[in-house]
Amino acid sequence: MTLAADRDLDHQEFAIEDITTGLHASGFGQVGDGRSFSFHVENKMLVVEIYRPRLSGPVPQAEDVVAFSSRKLTDIDVTDERSVAAAVRDAVTDAHPVSRTTR
Repeated sequence: MTLAADRDLDHQEFAIEDITTGLHASGFGQVGDGRSFSFHVENKMLVVEIYRPRLSGPVPQAEDVVAFSSRKLTDIDVTDERSVAAAVRDAVTDAHPVSRTTR
């Protein structure tokens, strides 16, 4: 596990604050616009969820997800921190907004 130091991000920056590699790779970080994200491996896919800015609590809920992205693990070395970080960076960049259904 690697933990990054606190820092202010420029609007265009991206930072992974915590990363764990391996078959159950996971972690979280921030995008420069104030949103946070998390990632994990699920069903042979790298799943990235981006949350809305200014979350009300320490643990994001399903309604806090504003964008989503996933990638197959075939091109990712989940044992290499750099490979996982690059895949997460690309997935955050390619994330698509989550549509909300009205009740």
